[in-house]
Amino acid sequence: MIDVRQITRLHETTVRRWHESGIDNPYEGFLALVCAQHQQNYRLWHQEDIARSLDASDAEIAQVKRNIDRLNQDRNNSIEALDEALIDQLATLGVSARPDARLNTETPGSAIDRLSILALRIYHMREQAERADAPKQHRETCREKLDVLGQQQADLARSLEELLDDVVAGRKLLRIYRQFKMYNDPATNPCLYEARERSAA
Repeated sequence: MIDVRQITRLHETTVRRWHESGIDNPYEGFLALVCAQHQQNYRLWHQEDIARSLDASDAEIAQVKRNIDRLNQDRNNSIEALDEALIDQLATLGVSARPDARLNTETPGSAIDRLSILALRIYHMREQAERADAPKQHRETCREKLDVLGQQQADLARSLEELLDDVVAGRKLLRIYRQFKMYNDPATNPCLYEARERSAA
């Protein structure tokens, strides 16, 4: 149903390309959704770097925090969109879960999100491992971490393949778990709705 190797290849090639020529999404179908979700993590990664800059002003940090909140909301929405698309594909294929189907600790969309973050970690750890201006010990430590990240990526990709096989065979049940981020909702965050009520008074 879904080729996990295509997903990890997309993550790897887009991270490299986006650092060189800007963000794009030339994909179609499910891979377009994967790429859109990956974009949120790419943007988040670099906002998180700015948030830790010692040179950033308080106003810049406040704006970055708002950017991170918005991007995190978009990231969660895009994870749910991946799972929704998979459920639609299963329905199109006529796949239904068996009565004894088990649940999984995470959805395929969540696993794809984690693979996206791993691709970013691997790219940036490789940068550190190859830094000409860094001490030898730093580069060696980063190369060791890069090996660990590569193993984690391979393990997670294999686990996702097994999960998708189980879902298609009806052995595992796929549900969407809504995040309902309350802090971004002006109806459920007290700081937002109380401020609105004060300004209306």
